[in-house]
Amino acid sequence: MFRPKLPDVPTPPPTLTHHQPHVPTITAGRSLSPYVVPVAVVLVGGVVLTALLAAVAITAVSVAIAAVVLRSLLNGANRR
Repeated sequence: MFRPKLPDVPTPPPTLTHHQPHVPTITAGRSLSPYVVPVAVVLVGGVVLTALLAAVAITAVSVAIAAVVLRSLLNGANRR
């Protein structure tokens, strides 16, 4: 009495026939080739400057260590 009546023939599920519109690919108006050389120059310049900064830092540390050693040697010689 309270049961729903099912249809005799099952209906197939609806098929979606939506077609996706063709999305055009985004292309740049200009080529990137003119920017390759400046970017390479900036990268190489950065690597060179970093290497020079590291060389200066290592030199400064070694000079500071040499100064401490020489000062301790000279102070030791004056006390004798």
